[in-house]
Amino acid sequence: MSRTIAVIGAGPSGFYAVDGLVRALPDARIDIIDRLPCPYGLVRYGVAPDHQGTKAVQRQFERLLAKPTVRFIGNVEVGRDVTIEDLSALYDALIIATGCSHDRRLGIPGETLDGVVGSGAFVGWYNGHPDFADLDPLRPDMRTVAVIGAGNVAIDVARVLAKTADEMGKSDIAPHAAAAIAKLDLAEVSLVARRGPADANFTGNELAELGRLAAFQAIAQPELLDGVAAPDGDPAPERMRKTKNLEILRAFASGAAAEKHRRLHFLFWCTPVALHGVDGKVRTLELADTRHPEQRRRVPADLVVTCIGYDPSPPAGLPLERGHIAHEDGRVRGLPGTYVVGWAKRGPTGVIPTNRADSLALVKVVVDDLATVPPSRKTGPAGLDVLLTTRGIVVIDTTAWLRIDKMETTAGQTEGRPRVKIGTWFELRDLARS
Repeated sequence: MSRTIAVIGAGPSGFYAVDGLVRALPDARIDIIDRLPCPYGLVRYGVAPDHQGTKAVQRQFERLLAKPTVRFIGNVEVGRDVTIEDLSALYDALIIATGCSHDRRLGIPGETLDGVVGSGAFVGWYNGHPDFADLDPLRPDMRTVAVIGAGNVAIDVARVLAKTADEMGKSDIAPHAAAAIAKLDLAEVSLVARRGPADANFTGNELAELGRLAAFQAIAQPELLDGVAAPDGDPAPERMRKTKNLEILRAFASGAAAEKHRRLHFLFWCTPVALHGVDGKVRTLELADTRHPEQRRRVPADLVVTCIGYDPSPPAGLPLERGHIAHEDGRVRGLPGTYVVGWAKRGPTGVIPTNRADSLALVKVVVDDLATVPPSRKTGPAGLDVLLTTRGIVVIDTTAWLRIDKMETTAGQTEGRPRVKIGTWFELRDLARS
């Protein structure tokens, strides 16, 4: 009797787990369950729209969905439409791969002002995530932006805002976001980092892109780079990354001001302490020198995007609190046959390929556990179909998703883009049913 496995979460860690399961248990019946109508998680909704090379991993995931033993079950929220207990009764194993989608907060005064938004919401908005279709974070009168964070997400946000419409022409940015950004007449974008330039988590390629913007001049303060070097104690790859970053930042600090009249500033050693507004709208960001907290200054900011990390988003009823969720091997405590992987397990660290090794390691644990348990008579996919039908849940399955995918890519071809995303819940559900 073939094994039945449910993977909750259709993002990279979930699909990498499916890849390992298909190889190790080719007869297993696998359902990938997601509350969203579309699969691929961060690949679709997190990767910057102008980074199509990074999105190419989607083709590997598409091949998995084409296998007869693998199904996508979208528009089904675990904890609302079905429970963990329901799924445990139906499947031999559950793998939770729900990631981290809740923006962390700064915890400073003024955070609720209009114009302050977390990167999860902002990135979701410009990537066509249906949860954020009505976000509307930009006002045409915005002239200055502060992006708080020292990682690639911060760079993505700054770059997407700073690029011209022509520069974004071959991307899959959501149409509503492209139109709103095109209306802006930004003068300054500030990248604000609590730590120094040697501690930034940027990767070299992403950082270097900011030096090739058509309208913005990347500027770093030379005095903050004097004598700075990557720590000798860092592992060699990390030291090389930091050294490369410092070289790029020094080039920004010494580069000619050129004809570009717009500025993208790097502000290191700056800790946000308050946001100040006028008529309920953010206008300035107050910063303290991280090394000398008594030293304060304000920078103009009509928009503030916080890129300071995310918290896990486990299914309702499953207390996956980071640090208390599982043993190191991914087994969820107190729930035999239930496992957790990816960001839901270890927090929001690493790039998309980082999840592959983590997922494959978990698959070995799952397979080893299943080998010690006699085959059961759990109904798996067939039982889930009956349960969802009984409860009146409209499922967006693989076939329905392929309909959405074809509509988007066909529309993209007419505009010379990879795709034109359908970005509202109503449209996605309506198209899936049609």
